Amino acid sequence: MLPRVTVSELVDQLGAATMTALGPIPGHAAVTGTEFLDIADEVTDAAGTLLLAPSTASLSTARIAALASSAADRGAVGLVVKCSPDRVAALGAIAESSGIAVLRVADRISWRLLDAQLTHLLGEADAGFGGPQDRGAEPLFAIANELAEHFGGSVAIEDLSRNILAYSSVPGQVIDELRTHGILARQVPASPYNDDQYRTVLRADLPIKYPRLGDEEPRVAFAIRAGALPLGTIWAIDASGDGPITAEQDERMRRASALASAHLLDDLRTHATNQRPREDRLRTLLTGIDLTGTEFAELGIPEERGAALLAFDVPAAGPTAIAQLRSTVVRHLVLHRPDTVAVAHRARVYALFAAATVDEAVGVAEPMLPLVDRLVGDGVRIAVVGPSHRSGEVAGARDLADRLLEVAASGDLGRAPRIVTVDAVRPRLVVARVAELLAGADELRDPAIDALFERESTRDIGETLLVWLESFGNVAQTAERLGVHQNTVRHRLRRAAEVHGIRLEGPDQRLAAWIQLRAR
Repeated sequence: MLPRVTVSELVDQLGAATMTALGPIPGHAAVTGTEFLDIADEVTDAAGTLLLAPSTASLSTARIAALASSAADRGAVGLVVKCSPDRVAALGAIAESSGIAVLRVADRISWRLLDAQLTHLLGEADAGFGGPQDRGAEPLFAIANELAEHFGGSVAIEDLSRNILAYSSVPGQVIDELRTHGILARQVPASPYNDDQYRTVLRADLPIKYPRLGDEEPRVAFAIRAGALPLGTIWAIDASGDGPITAEQDERMRRASALASAHLLDDLRTHATNQRPREDRLRTLLTGIDLTGTEFAELGIPEERGAALLAFDVPAAGPTAIAQLRSTVVRHLVLHRPDTVAVAHRARVYALFAAATVDEAVGVAEPMLPLVDRLVGDGVRIAVVGPSHRSGEVAGARDLADRLLEVAASGDLGRAPRIVTVDAVRPRLVVARVAELLAGADELRDPAIDALFERESTRDIGETLLVWLESFGNVAQTAERLGVHQNTVRHRLRRAAEVHGIRLEGPDQRLAAWIQLRAR
């Protein structure tokens, strides 16, 4: 029978800097798992569950009390919230009256990281080696040595940036030149196989065996995770050769991964780790510089499904508004999409999460409009692009999202959509791209049409040509739109042909003229 992990034990292990109890904690409250709670949904069967509620800050005290009571009735053992200091007393009273533990998580702790920490702690009792482990100054080295004694070969524990955090030093262990160089440099040597191998390992749910390749000894690799959060990898040279992974090797790798995740989480929580945070991963994807190809796996996004990119544009917003918007985006999206990562970049906010279609991502984005309107005022637009299936595609998605926002802002603001997709603004996108083409290619433009706009006296001829072409040659409609007599329209058309030499007899001539006029 597995040991019971109580709410009190979880709070003690996380520490007061991460989580505190508001009010009493029932002594019998054993935790069986965690689950994110959407405040818009009813609480269903939650026996033994610790409910993580990211959106309760906007709820009244009475609504939180009703939520806690409903959760208690359905067997939940705790409700985890973030709150301001002035609500602590009220939430403590709710804990006492409802009989459910109400826990306050520190503002600096992200919900995703908290979920990963809790997932690790709930499974830690079943993840240890047979005997006590050295958890002193260099516990990762002790884990590597323990694993090397079983595999007979060198073991390395790496972070997501492929820095070697710890390595084994067991006498007589098998080691090859590649691993020797990596240990000396504390960095995995470059290899054409790296990106594919790391991507595979980080996405796999079981250890992966790579056979002997040239001078490289066969090795077994496994991801280090806390819940769904990737933290690094373990690589062990297998001295037994190229045979399949044994059941004992599988078990040893899994237990080593579970132990290593505890220490990497501690480093992540105290900002002492060498790995870049998730936000830096997204910034790398947005710029397309120094990509490793494993960013999707490290963010927990399956490449087969793909990722959608949301770009939030706030007209004339300052740094404070942008920071507030990013915080709001994260709080809202992580409730529905726990894999969400968002950053402020070049006066816009970008968010990335797993989504197979644009329509799916639009469905996630639409409920955010009232929320961001209350935060920064009307006028915010959201560009939705995707799905991207590879790391190298995200920078192109960002460029497209920026163009969508610029095209939407350049038109009639009253008619431009708030949720901007390629389908919604494709005609404007075509015109904008053609305008770029014409601007850099003099041979594609009719100089006679350009000349019309160089003098004030002939500008009305150019404007009349544009409206006439848009009206499919209907003189009456053109006159009505311009507010002039029909004979005035006919006179200007004759001058365009007879004085300025602009020919509009053929459909191709009319198309080329309209494109040039519209692109202006």
